[in-house]
Amino acid sequence: MSLIEVKKATVRPFNPIAWGCGFVCVLLSVSVVLNVYQWQAQTKEREHVAVSLQKVKAEYQQHNTDVVNLRAKTQDHLLAYQMKLAQLQGEVNRLAALGEKLAEVASIPENEYDMLQSVAQGGPATEDIASSQWVALDVFKEIDQIDLALASQAHKMSLLESVLMNHHIEESSQISGKPVTQGWLSSYFGVRKDPFSGEPAMHKGLDFAGIEGDAVITTGAGVVTWASERSGYGNLVEIDHGQGVATRYGHNRTILVKVGDVVEKGQAIAELGNTGRSTGAHVHYELLNNGEATNPLRTVYRTSAN
Repeated sequence: MSLIEVKKATVRPFNPIAWGCGFVCVLLSVSVVLNVYQWQAQTKEREHVAVSLQKVKAEYQQHNTDVVNLRAKTQDHLLAYQMKLAQLQGEVNRLAALGEKLAEVASIPENEYDMLQSVAQGGPATEDIASSQWVALDVFKEIDQIDLALASQAHKMSLLESVLMNHHIEESSQISGKPVTQGWLSSYFGVRKDPFSGEPAMHKGLDFAGIEGDAVITTGAGVVTWASERSGYGNLVEIDHGQGVATRYGHNRTILVKVGDVVEKGQAIAELGNTGRSTGAHVHYELLNNGEATNPLRTVYRTSAN
């Protein structure tokens, strides 16, 4: 029978110094790791802050540049506006002088027309404006004043035009002469063979043929009541001469007047054309009395009172 020898395990006694040193080493290691991590985190945060500051700085510089450019452009625009305002003011003064001269030439009494009358203005008192805003607002104020002045001058010129018409319309409203400066009478008033259908048809005017683009002129002074395309007539101009008398000028290539214009005898109102129901360049000329077409031939060779 064999015997098993059992050795007794030896237990070392507890060494507090060794354990203490080990614990301190672990704490130091953890502290180092934490410090390194914190340092890296702070470094990244500083880098992020630095990048953000660079972006903010770049944006600020860009905004500052934009403000400088905007201020420069605004000053340039204000200068341009001021120069334009000076030109407009010159135009207002020129219109005033012209109106005064026309009134003098037309022997219009001063109590009928006062071109130099100042524009009425007013309004409640307002607070003082800061000097930094004054330049721009002053320009706007001048624009408003010139706008009022131009509106006033336009109204006065219309009054002058009406007065001049009342003074002189009777002298030049008598219908006479041809509606062209050059050309020939190509078709008469009355029943004729229609150039399109070949059937007999009433022709309510005279046709004056010529070269396309030649001047079409008025045969009497009056007011334009139609200046656009009209069925059959092509581009048509119609003029009211007063007392129920009107004239029409059809088939024009180009119209040179607009509705409401006051025209003089012999004034070019259109260019000879071939628009509408037409076979060639000519002007279809009509004379109407109270809306009824009459033969204008008797007026074509009438001697003008002027």
